Amino acid sequence: MAQAAFEDVVEDFEFLEDWEDRYRMVIEMGKDMDPMPEALKVPATKVEGCASQVWLHMTPEDGVFRFQGDSDALIVKGLIALLHRLYDGLPVSEVPGVDARAELGRLGLHDHLSAQRSNGLRAMIERIRLEAAA
Repeated sequence: MAQAAFEDVVEDFEFLEDWEDRYRMVIEMGKDMDPMPEALKVPATKVEGCASQVWLHMTPEDGVFRFQGDSDALIVKGLIALLHRLYDGLPVSEVPGVDARAELGRLGLHDHLSAQRSNGLRAMIERIRLEAAA
């Protein structure tokens, strides 16, 4: 089961019939994210495999998974916002068990992202899973 914040996105997507509106919503979610400090945008937080510049900084806080992210591409920053709603606040032990592909599939993203964006999204998910398992 996804986080309540992600379930809210699923519900909002159901009301938006046009994919242009859905893309705008994802982009706005990215714009609304708290900014990631520049000091965290270092090679160690950069996600390889993305066409855009992507940084994810993850930290466990008292057994709870927390992460920040940023990208130089608006749609990718929106995808980071989706992942944030899916993962942030979960117990660290639950993060590897989240089927992000299935959860994001509920939004119909797989049919509307380019191959490069899909590959980048997979790279971000894999990075999150690896960090949580470490």
